[in-house]
Amino acid sequence: MPRSLPLLLAAAVTATACAPRAVDAPAPAGQPVRVQSYSVAGLESVIGRTARVVEGQFGRPELDLREGAARKLQFAGPACVLDVYFYPPRGGGEPIATHVDARLPDGGDFDRASCVAALGHKAR
Repeated sequence: MPRSLPLLLAAAVTATACAPRAVDAPAPAGQPVRVQSYSVAGLESVIGRTARVVEGQFGRPELDLREGAARKLQFAGPACVLDVYFYPPRGGGEPIATHVDARLPDGGDFDRASCVAALGHKAR
């Protein structure tokens, strides 16, 4: 095996890693862009509520992260993990929950409304 072969292979791998990747083309002009929307059915007790209200519903969060005016509270139970994201309203004021994510404790998908219901039962 020539001594330069490992160097050539390393160079080829590096060049491949740096090569530009294909990117989805934008939708043609005049065609509507599909935006994925999420149902808030079953999330009424969380979306639009303050952190104080959500903590009253689920108890003390496992995680409380702040970045600027944004805040994320994470609640966990045996059935699921719930992340609630809070942002200040446009006109100012106390941040409110605007988005919710849910997953199984192992990271798999879990229905958000079912997680809210499961964690709400835990707090009672």
